[in-house]
Amino acid sequence: MLLICGQGERLNLRHWLIRNQALSEPFFAESPLLRARHWTDTPVSSRGLTLKSAGTAPVETASITAGVTTMTPRRLLTRTAMLATVATLSAGPGLARMEYVAGIDVLPGTEVETPQTVQGTVFHDLSRDGVRQVDEPGVSGVIVSNGRDVTETDRAGNYSLPVFDNMTVMISEPAGWDTPVTADGVPQFFYHHKPDGTPEPLRYGGLEPTGPLPEAIHFPLIRTQRAERFSCVMMGDTQPYSNTEIGYVRDGVIDSLIDRDLSEARCMVMLGDVMGDDLNLLPRFMNLFSVLGLPQYYIHGNHDFDFDATSDAHSADSWRRIYGPNYFSYEIGDVVFIALDNVVYPCGPEDAQPGDREACADPDRVVYNGRVTDDQMAWLEGTLERVPEDKLIVMMHHIPFVSFIDSNTGRHQTDNLAEIHALLAGRQAVSFSGHTHTFEYLAAGEWYQGWEEQVGITRLPFDHIVGGAPSGNWFQGDLGFDGTPMAFARGGTPPGYMMVDFDGAEFKVTFHAANQPPERQMALSFNTPAFRDWFTTLQGWQDEQGRGAEGLPPVTQNDLADVKLLTPEDLGGTVWLTANVWGGDRNSTVFAQINGGERLEMTRTQEGNGEDIRAGAEWADPFAAQRQMTIGRYAWQSTSGAPRAQGFELWQGSQFGPVPPQGMSASHVADSSPHLWRLEMPGDLPEGAHVITVTTIDRHGREWHERMLFEVHAERPMPFWDNTLWEDEASN
Repeated sequence: MLLICGQGERLNLRHWLIRNQALSEPFFAESPLLRARHWTDTPVSSRGLTLKSAGTAPVETASITAGVTTMTPRRLLTRTAMLATVATLSAGPGLARMEYVAGIDVLPGTEVETPQTVQGTVFHDLSRDGVRQVDEPGVSGVIVSNGRDVTETDRAGNYSLPVFDNMTVMISEPAGWDTPVTADGVPQFFYHHKPDGTPEPLRYGGLEPTGPLPEAIHFPLIRTQRAERFSCVMMGDTQPYSNTEIGYVRDGVIDSLIDRDLSEARCMVMLGDVMGDDLNLLPRFMNLFSVLGLPQYYIHGNHDFDFDATSDAHSADSWRRIYGPNYFSYEIGDVVFIALDNVVYPCGPEDAQPGDREACADPDRVVYNGRVTDDQMAWLEGTLERVPEDKLIVMMHHIPFVSFIDSNTGRHQTDNLAEIHALLAGRQAVSFSGHTHTFEYLAAGEWYQGWEEQVGITRLPFDHIVGGAPSGNWFQGDLGFDGTPMAFARGGTPPGYMMVDFDGAEFKVTFHAANQPPERQMALSFNTPAFRDWFTTLQGWQDEQGRGAEGLPPVTQNDLADVKLLTPEDLGGTVWLTANVWGGDRNSTVFAQINGGERLEMTRTQEGNGEDIRAGAEWADPFAAQRQMTIGRYAWQSTSGAPRAQGFELWQGSQFGPVPPQGMSASHVADSSPHLWRLEMPGDLPEGAHVITVTTIDRHGREWHERMLFEVHAERPMPFWDNTLWEDEASN
């Protein structure tokens, strides 16, 4: 629940009214200069609660009467917490995290001497204002870190850690407790210490000097119901480069999530590339996602850093100022979530290895590499030492530890994965990542060619999941029904997100396509001889001409024969039924039935037994490829006089068009996938209409079905208007 006044001048009780049934707990909102200036005399009401304007004075509390809320003046807070208690509303037994809006309590230090340790207390914030009071007890056994060294609070809730000049002091939120959040739901569990700030000017500001080490840094917590069963929303690269693309995120995944029951959700995780290089978009982005009423945990990605930083020590500074730490941990129930920053930028000679990492040693090239730094590795080891072995460890990071789509590259996987696996040996664990804009459920025991050479591992010791992307294929594609691009990813997955359900130390992952019914879990099509010819012709031209070619393509969608209308000639040349089961993995069962007949087992195109990627027309997903390879937006143009409104923009303002419609670059087309199943169609199908039903059963026994209507004709009919019987009329 949010109450936001000042520049935003808005009141949002939607989440609270939906989630809560009774009045019992405090409600807080953020602003050191909160004023209720623009509220009208018209009540805002729902479920019997009404709020009215109280004039222009700063406000402290809002008391609920029999349906009317009144505001009273308040004295603004001046302590370092900077977060004002402004209202008292209520929540039912399932207290929403968004109601605890406060900050941490920082006692200023002096420059008289330079302390060798940082100290403070983790305390039970009974007053829920983020400020430690003498009667508020400490909380013992809480993990506290400076980003390298790790300790736990003593019986009184006190901690002490070594000091260094570029550190983030932070706690790991323990199970059964909540840290405060901002009005947008960003958890507040950290303090950055960088006395002189970022040592070089950065376009997005970096970190301002923090000054002397504080006398004490106190971290507030409130009690919450310990959750044994809960869910988290997770998603890969949202990656908007512009306000237009933020609109696509709004109308895609956010709009989809608004319609879901999130009553059991306890967190929302963005798996990196939250932004598309423009960190000034973060405030609008965070505010939009706040409508979901979930704490927002963001992972730092390779499009979230300061591109103008000259050292990895400072390349996350603007991110740290605007959002928070670039690595951290927290606990819910029997699950410990560990967020890593495995993007080293700029990488240097220590990262240079044969292959694509050699660029790290080239002073004329500034690139990133996938690696977890030494300080983080020390922090990870120290954290795991304090976590009981019966907990589930959820590793969250942007660059995959390994991936299918980039299995033969180095920079796009994680160099020191073998060391990370060693730290997790014997534990229940799972990895979630983003970066590739593909969904890949890589199951324990699976492996692909390239992993051993690139990162030194073969079969996976636990599941590694690459989480897809709300931006899909970087917002490419024509606009669909909801006004967002049909940006099918390289593996054929549509833009979407994951719901991850936890029960104790067990978990279930479900991928959901944005703005599609939850039960839709796959896309069906036919890979026909005509499709393969069309695909090969168009992709060859695209490879030769490059993106944005001004010449006409050799074929378009209009030249492709209807793939759901088959002839004996087609069936004699091999036709595969394809099922792209977006969230499928090696443990999925997929079968087809033609007209309700016998069960026909479908075969996964990749076994995950050390083989290389199988790519090309034969292994492509026709459903996705047809939508990727002829995009009409290239040809958009007008007489408006606005040059940037012609064609369309991607990435850092790259202009595509106006040129003839064409497809994505070959590397972006779904010509391979780890979750594609196929079945060779029988050659003796009778003429007429047929219905084929595909069923997938996942590792948890959950079933999903998809149906497709298709036809068999002795000969292929004319695809266009038959004017032969109208020639006389046309001549008149």
